Amino acid sequence: MKKSLEELLAQPLIYSLPAWTHKADILKQLLEAHTNIKFVSLVGVDLGGNSTDEKIPVSLILEDLEEFLRVGAQTDGSSVVLHGIATLNDAKVDLIPDLEVNWFVDYNYDLDDEATGLPVGTLRIPSFLEYKGDYVDSRAVLKRSVDYYEQQVLKLFKEAPHLLEEFGLASADEIEAVTLTTATELEFWVRTPEDLADEQKLSTSQMLKEQYWKRTKGSVRTALEETMMLLDKYGFVPEMGHKEVGGVTAKIGVTGKLNHVMEQLEIDWKYSTALQSADNDLFIREFVEETFERHGLEVTFLAKPIEGVAGSGKHTHMGASMKLKNGKIINLFTAKDLKNDFMSPIGWGSLMGLLKHYEVINPFVTSSNDAFNRLKPGFEAPICIVASVGHNAEIPSRNRTILVGLVRDTNSPLATRFELRAPNPTSNTYLYVSAAYLSMFDGVSYAVKNKLTSKQLEDEFSKAAGKETPYLEKDRAYRSEHDVFEDYTDQERNEMFAKPPATVWENLSAFDKYTDKKAVLFTGAVFSEGIVSSYQMATLEQWTTELLGRIIPNNMEIVRNCKKLHNSDNATDIDVVNWEKINSLRNSLMKDSLEKKALFTQIKEALEAKDYQLASELQLKMGEGITYLKNLYINYRKNLLEEVNGYNH
Repeated sequence: MKKSLEELLAQPLIYSLPAWTHKADILKQLLEAHTNIKFVSLVGVDLGGNSTDEKIPVSLILEDLEEFLRVGAQTDGSSVVLHGIATLNDAKVDLIPDLEVNWFVDYNYDLDDEATGLPVGTLRIPSFLEYKGDYVDSRAVLKRSVDYYEQQVLKLFKEAPHLLEEFGLASADEIEAVTLTTATELEFWVRTPEDLADEQKLSTSQMLKEQYWKRTKGSVRTALEETMMLLDKYGFVPEMGHKEVGGVTAKIGVTGKLNHVMEQLEIDWKYSTALQSADNDLFIREFVEETFERHGLEVTFLAKPIEGVAGSGKHTHMGASMKLKNGKIINLFTAKDLKNDFMSPIGWGSLMGLLKHYEVINPFVTSSNDAFNRLKPGFEAPICIVASVGHNAEIPSRNRTILVGLVRDTNSPLATRFELRAPNPTSNTYLYVSAAYLSMFDGVSYAVKNKLTSKQLEDEFSKAAGKETPYLEKDRAYRSEHDVFEDYTDQERNEMFAKPPATVWENLSAFDKYTDKKAVLFTGAVFSEGIVSSYQMATLEQWTTELLGRIIPNNMEIVRNCKKLHNSDNATDIDVVNWEKINSLRNSLMKDSLEKKALFTQIKEALEAKDYQLASELQLKMGEGITYLKNLYINYRKNLLEEVNGYNH
């Protein structure tokens, strides 16, 4: 519910400032009435998805508020991820406030303002990063994408009379605006500090489905409920918070409080416009992390924090609607005949475009080693470029094994949307949603300009691999209502839906391999060659740095921790054989000899030589080797009479 200026002035604490307050005279009143808001922070989001946070005293801002709203502040562009754009010798980047979205007040509950006794606040303002007159940040890319899609769809309505008929309109003049709506579902793990994961217990609990939708307790319950109430104060309209599939039951410690907390949670909130939704997602992650930390719990948004246990996703819902001048809202994806058609031609075109171009969307969705650890067969993690729309139009159904699902309700025409299941909590929402909507419009343009009906588009989308159609690729299938993990072999999946990339390098290579698909990113001048290249450079640097500085050293510790535990007094021939296998694998992974270099060394040398293809192949080999080593060591320990402590993987 919209608050008036008088209501905002009277509130002891204000949490969000809508767009109508972003005028110098109104802001001055609000800031002078809430003197506990001591700082302003311009929040730009670079191409790596990192947000800026600086503390500018409100007193300085008030000296010339109109100038601040117009030009913002300057920063050192070399310190943010704008590779190849802002360089060390030319690094001036301006932070320009976005006046069209909600602003948020972030309170420091550990520090009170002396005069008011209220927590010190920082007004966080979503902003654009401007370099030499161009907006080069993630938020700007999404804004351009949304503007392009909405303008082009409105143009199609003006040029295609049959489209007006599809939605029961007499004229395009009836349309006030086209709007893209987005929502994300945030999954994350929480734990008590210093408690290590017992992978076997977590895996067993998951297989038994002991935690999913169970009751939260103790500090986890308190933190979750406080988070939900806090999100409501900020106007995010939380819809649900619950346990996810991962976790084990906590224990009560000597203090009477729960310890050994290891649980997976999910929080959902109301959809919004695409750019506002991405901003909401960014700020909510910060609020979640800080709220749980106040209750002594660590939060991780990693996609796969624990091997062998369900990872965390960020399922993203995307839709499109139009508002008529009479106030009516019409979902552009919803079919005219809900009982006989799954979607409208615009819906089918959007879905076709999304899947056809997914190879160049995926680098923005899955950009880290951690993300690829999640995207493996099983655990409901999508790996194949395939969608499900339901077994029949009359009864909506859900398939949790596919990349994109159609969400619809025959009793609620406004509910029709797509659910993209591949993103994880650290995926850059701004960039992958931008790429997704550009790809969707490409399909919409094909469907509308060729005057194709819902049935004709459904037939094309449901084609078998090998069948040639005007828009979709001949050798591919795009729809499956089956369980893609259980009902197809690996070979069948790869042949029908294309072999999915398995490393960051393989995923980034799609930009060069699929140049025709990459071209869709440049429509409407949304992305540029410089922005895509900058993203590639930054992601490649992150991949190589993490391999050398984190993954290989961590794997070295795993190898070193696999120590000989048996002795001649109680060893059997199985113990000896098991250890020989383990030790042989340890040597091949880590120990160089004059004749042969270990796998870890080979990866380092490949990266130093910038032979990224070889490094990528060796990384996969290393991952398989480490997993095999850990399984061997578990079996080795199981056969020992004496319990062994101190080993943790």
